[in-house]
Amino acid sequence: MVKDKSFYRSLLIVAIPAAFQSLISLSVNMLDNVMVGSLGDVSLAAVSLANQATALLTFFINGIAGGSAVLVSQYWGKKDFAHIREIFAVILRFAFISITLISLVMFCFPRAVMRVFTPDPEMIAAGAQYVRIICFSYIFYALANSIVTMLRWIEIVKVGMIVSTISLFTNLAFNYILIFGKLGLPAMGIRGAALATVLARMVEFSIAAWYLFRKEKRLQMRIKDLLVHNKEMFRDFVANSVPIIIGDLQWGLVGTVKAMMIGRLGVTMTSANAIADVVLSLAMIFTNGLSNGACVVIGKSVGAKEYDKTRSYSNTIQVMFAIIGVCVAALLLSIRTFPPMLYNVSQETRDLATTFLTIGAITHIGTCYHAACFVGINRGAGDGKFVMKVDMICGWLVVLPLTFFTGFILKLPLPVVYLCTRIDQCFKWIIAFFRLRGDKWIRNVTR
Repeated sequence: MVKDKSFYRSLLIVAIPAAFQSLISLSVNMLDNVMVGSLGDVSLAAVSLANQATALLTFFINGIAGGSAVLVSQYWGKKDFAHIREIFAVILRFAFISITLISLVMFCFPRAVMRVFTPDPEMIAAGAQYVRIICFSYIFYALANSIVTMLRWIEIVKVGMIVSTISLFTNLAFNYILIFGKLGLPAMGIRGAALATVLARMVEFSIAAWYLFRKEKRLQMRIKDLLVHNKEMFRDFVANSVPIIIGDLQWGLVGTVKAMMIGRLGVTMTSANAIADVVLSLAMIFTNGLSNGACVVIGKSVGAKEYDKTRSYSNTIQVMFAIIGVCVAALLLSIRTFPPMLYNVSQETRDLATTFLTIGAITHIGTCYHAACFVGINRGAGDGKFVMKVDMICGWLVVLPLTFFTGFILKLPLPVVYLCTRIDQCFKWIIAFFRLRGDKWIRNVTR
């Protein structure tokens, strides 16, 4: 274990605010689910399926922001602010153009989006109303998330906490007003939930943009910097960041195909899966925060060419995450019956969600460990292409075929099908462990 206090300080400086930010973001999603869940099973299932499209896009958005990690963190290790500004410009331009085009498609074809996930006419009609409004939130979220995440790679973290906190209360207030029709406004139901999210995302972007261009003095980013095109930096972005974007996007596609299968296994399966997903996402919050911290400390050490520190940091991070995985799994098992009780759903749905949470808790141990390795260590060290390959093989050749075979060919019990949706979490950690035994994962990508 590393004894250098600066290692733990750097890890926690990023990890705790990142975890707090993730907690608030997921709390926003959970509030949406709980409030919409009060409208009944069909509304909850429809919004859950509609949010699978949002989740896919979120993977892409997070991939854009996460793709900047290796470049920003390694240049941060060199204290090269000029190149960091150029990376910011490339990422923000790419996010704006790509997400705007995707949002336009979803606005024009909301029912087609819903048909991807379910053939049920009632859920298609309800979900299409939600999609046509929620798509306006994507561009604001993409830009705000990119700004906050890239600032995190240079250990500027307070803005993310501020943005997320304000977003939570904004979303909560507008959800209450618009879903249920308060302050003299009509009750909008699931359309109100979508509009509340749009307004919250607009607030997020306004604060993040103000901080980046007006408040942050060390980076000295200006709006005119967005118009400067550096061919070398763009090539570096394509070589080092695009594999991470592709990896996150294709994993989002795997999740989308899983959602399509789940959506065809009935309302009970869909609702129970939605409940379990929210809880398991909450369980990953501190892990994800620490993964971000690990990415920064690993990237800084590689950028500074302190490779002995890189290996030592890697070993310590792996031990930490193995212990955290066991502790969080034990906590999940102890509270697994409580979260389903928060939802206004049938007893059958509650019982199935409890079973799913049991499965999720056990598999979480592997999830926690390989997240530390792949998202934190490998990406920070410039090994994003390897992570992309592992995710593609596990998703398309293992998870999806097994889920389809058990759900639609063998028609096994729903808990067995759910286990197959998470089966990769049981062996990915082995791949991560052996990858980090050598030195192939350490790649300095700075100029």
